[in-house]
Amino acid sequence: MAVVDLSGKVVVITGGARGLGAAAARAVVDGGGQVLITDVLEAEGAGTAAELGGAARFIRHDVTSEADWQAALEYAVAEFGRVDGLVNNAGIATGQFLEHESVEHFRRVVEVNLVGVFIGLKAAIPLLRAGGGGSVVNISSAAGLTGLALTAGYGASKWGVRGLSKIGAVELAEARIRVNSVHPGMTLTPMTAPIGIQAGEGNYPGAPLGRVGAPEEIAAAVAFLLSDAASYMTGAELAVDGGWTAGLTVKHLTGQ
Repeated sequence: MAVVDLSGKVVVITGGARGLGAAAARAVVDGGGQVLITDVLEAEGAGTAAELGGAARFIRHDVTSEADWQAALEYAVAEFGRVDGLVNNAGIATGQFLEHESVEHFRRVVEVNLVGVFIGLKAAIPLLRAGGGGSVVNISSAAGLTGLALTAGYGASKWGVRGLSKIGAVELAEARIRVNSVHPGMTLTPMTAPIGIQAGEGNYPGAPLGRVGAPEEIAAAVAFLLSDAASYMTGAELAVDGGWTAGLTVKHLTGQ
């Protein structure tokens, strides 16, 4: 995987203990940056930070807590001196038919996946302003670009992340704060492993490329948006989904 230049940048990544978040943290460090990994999974988060060495730190962080957000960002500044980028990656996903979804569960998913992004974006703005600008990458989903069955809370929250990203992009452009959303398709992570997906060619015919994604492939897109190479990109929605949201393949149309 190509290394994106992130030399000198300090990035906070939520949900960074494993999966997409951990891959994004590795991409930041590989690119010459420093990273604060946050997560509620303390042992795994600390382990990932230790693996990445002196350029990484970890703090326990519940993204639905304003106090936790303040503590995390203060820790980033104390350890690294500033914050240049934020990746709102933390999220939860479950499948349920709309008619069977409980209000309590729907609220919980939206609270983590959308309200957590809002709190983080709001909390990071003063630090990014103070540094003369920066980049926020909000992890949405292919389910935030199209309707997907069994994702009432998840899909609604990811559509919300997409919209919030555009609002942030418009409002914060004058401060040179870029806000973009990334929309992964089916990717092999601890979150998706329970549904039995498998890596490898031909194992995911739902996507035109015929396979599921690897965390590193999503992380490469995130690293690009964090970097100065994406300096003219804000308010964009970047689908990294093997073509899944592009349309139906010939095989799906013909059944052959």
